[in-house]
Amino acid sequence: MKQSGWWQRNTGRVPSLRPPGITAPLGDVIAVALVVLFGVLPYPDEVFQARGLLLVVALLPVAVIPIRRRWPVATLGVSLACTVGIAFAGVLAPGTLIAVTVAAFSVAARTRRLVAIIYVGLAALVVFVVSSVPLHGDLFDSRALQFVSFIVVAGAMGDATRSRREYIAAVTERAERAERGKEEEARRRVAEERVRIARDLHDLVAHQISVISLSAGVASSSLQARPERAQEALTNIRSASRSVLADIGMLMALLRTENADEQRDLHPQAGLSRLDHLLSRFTDAGLQVTLHREPGIAPLSSASDHAAYLALQEGLTNAHKHGTGNQTAVDIRASAGDILLTVTNPVGREASLAAASGHGLRGLRERVAAVRGNVRTLRRDGEFRLIVTIPSADGAGR
Repeated sequence: MKQSGWWQRNTGRVPSLRPPGITAPLGDVIAVALVVLFGVLPYPDEVFQARGLLLVVALLPVAVIPIRRRWPVATLGVSLACTVGIAFAGVLAPGTLIAVTVAAFSVAARTRRLVAIIYVGLAALVVFVVSSVPLHGDLFDSRALQFVSFIVVAGAMGDATRSRREYIAAVTERAERAERGKEEEARRRVAEERVRIARDLHDLVAHQISVISLSAGVASSSLQARPERAQEALTNIRSASRSVLADIGMLMALLRTENADEQRDLHPQAGLSRLDHLLSRFTDAGLQVTLHREPGIAPLSSASDHAAYLALQEGLTNAHKHGTGNQTAVDIRASAGDILLTVTNPVGREASLAAASGHGLRGLRERVAAVRGNVRTLRRDGEFRLIVTIPSADGAGR
């Protein structure tokens, strides 16, 4: 459609939307037959009869009719020139006038409206004037006026054809644009659902797998020297394994259900009220956690509370996976009406880069942004710091 608009603006012609087939050649055959028929008929009135060389001139438009779709103005010009030449020879040739009528239709159907009005009007005026020559100066002879009327009607029909073609093109373009919009919307929804699934999978499973892996390392290193420590680590592995199996089952239920209410009921909604349980799990896995929680923190909405819990879970998981020294510090405090969560742990350079660019932080940023919070990471003096700001329920409407 864009190419069609460019073609019309730069050439003044409207491209045809008709598919190639028998219709166009058949139309040319009919037009040629009409020109020849009206050119050779034995009219009783001598003014309509073209003989000898004049008959050849009268039939000359037959040669340009097949190109009327590509060059309509040129076809109209040739047909009009033949009409004028024969008229000055004293003959009003119906064959050339039919050719002018056919060409006028093509001009109106395949050029812009202003161009069509100019050329069709000029053709009608020329025929009106030159017809008076073989009719002995009678401008309003009905025999000439009928051909002028044919030209005007043909121009109107051509304009209607062009308008219909443009309407069909516009409707088709709108339909295609709507279809593309539906496809883009479907792709967007699929992409959003994939991101949601990846985020839920990470939130539900990743930190449990991390606890299992690290507990397995503790059990392996303590098996001989400290069997009670190994036993404790194996207990943690068993507990985390059960949790991850339950989480995976819940996630499968989320993916299989089609009811939005069921999805909300199945979705995990742990909040800061379960912070002690979260810290104990990482402590049991060998991570030394120092917690500083400022008293009197404003309450959070359920969504913000869940986002805060996930932020601490992600920070502790990263500290356990990428940190050095098996120690981390968690700080929870109020800041200008918001809740500021900070998880700090010592880390090496490569590990800090891995922690800052992981999929978990990407999903965390999306979850925190959904409650109008923000996530920042900072590496300074051998420490990696995760800083999460979440609006409180009182400050959420600011």
